[in-house]
Amino acid sequence: MYRKVVFDNGVRAVVERMPTLKSVTVGVWVNVGSRDEGQGEHGLSHFLEHMFFKGTRTRSATQISREIDAMGGEMNAFTTRETTTFYVKVLDQHLKPALALLSDLFHHSRFGGQAVDKEKQVVLEEIRMVQDDPEELVQELHAKHMLKRHPLGRPILGDAETVQSFRREQILRYVQAHYHPLQTVVAVAGSFDPKELFPALERSFGSFQRGDQPDLSRWPPAVSGGLLVRQKPLEQTHLCLGLKGVSLGHKDRYGAHALNAVLGGNVSSRLFQEVREKRGLAYSIYSYLSSYSDGGTLTVYAATRPREAPRVLELVCREIRRLRTAGVTRQELERARNQMKSSLMMSLESTHSRMSKLAKDELQHGRYASLEEMMSEIDRVSEAKVHQLGHELLDLSSLAVTALGPVSPRSLRQVLD
Repeated sequence: MYRKVVFDNGVRAVVERMPTLKSVTVGVWVNVGSRDEGQGEHGLSHFLEHMFFKGTRTRSATQISREIDAMGGEMNAFTTRETTTFYVKVLDQHLKPALALLSDLFHHSRFGGQAVDKEKQVVLEEIRMVQDDPEELVQELHAKHMLKRHPLGRPILGDAETVQSFRREQILRYVQAHYHPLQTVVAVAGSFDPKELFPALERSFGSFQRGDQPDLSRWPPAVSGGLLVRQKPLEQTHLCLGLKGVSLGHKDRYGAHALNAVLGGNVSSRLFQEVREKRGLAYSIYSYLSSYSDGGTLTVYAATRPREAPRVLELVCREIRRLRTAGVTRQELERARNQMKSSLMMSLESTHSRMSKLAKDELQHGRYASLEEMMSEIDRVSEAKVHQLGHELLDLSSLAVTALGPVSPRSLRQVLD
């Protein structure tokens, strides 16, 4: 059962009842992320995600932690480049107190000055963790290299200098400017009584007000090619290759996912088979799509011995050319379709995944897409459509390559030239 309600203040509530389950997940989604930050605000969306858990007018941070643990539930948050989400997952018998707790955090967090200073150190440690993880670091470097000065290329965590500069007054201004009812979606999936849920949601989220609706001032990203090499003493060289992708609402997005699946999206993909299984040149190699409201990218990641990095780069480029020129086979497309459908169906067995789908459907498309509709879209993907998308997206003339580790820039440039 799916239902959508718009409260008087503009907050949208989208819910789906799953009566065979005993759990329920509630998520509050705000349409603001790292791409919406201005000068001096880089990393502020993510920093705010932390600060909402540091105490309200009536609860300390310790009390918040103890309450959710006493329910046996899970409460967390995450920030993307376009959204910030707070959620709680509990047994259905604890829905009422869990909703009250989530509402208190969302509306009444204090953002105390001492808590701000303390949390800066926590986020700085999080940034240092990325620096120590080469797989994450190379992808962060790659996004910036590929998208240049576009806000989508910035790290979600921000940088150490900006994070250290955050002040309570700046945080309050950011919340006032961006956490607007018209930019807020509350999504609920799982076991609940609709007669009790909707009044509770309206009490919790149907009355808060803000000033003018924020102007997000978003503009589409453009992919820039070229080679970036960052030397670092590592056991492996980590590579990222980037090309143009598709937006979240692109009419051929299912075809793009099929193309990615054939290229490097699973263990039967061309890259996995050619680079790992046939030649043993990498343990980890894969490709993925990053889609946003107005554009996207396609990225290939691989890690290999430094002396093999040029060879891996050559093999990846060769497979991209082959896929662009000849397209996919009927068998490859059938495997990709089956994988997409299975992944979709299995993910929707989770209340958290269902909650996320409800919110994303509303924020990205303004409507609910049923499982049957999505399956039908996947079945309509044809070999000709994937070939067309491959010709459009897999153009190596705009390829961006990022390398991290002990590798010669000259050896990689020779492959690309």
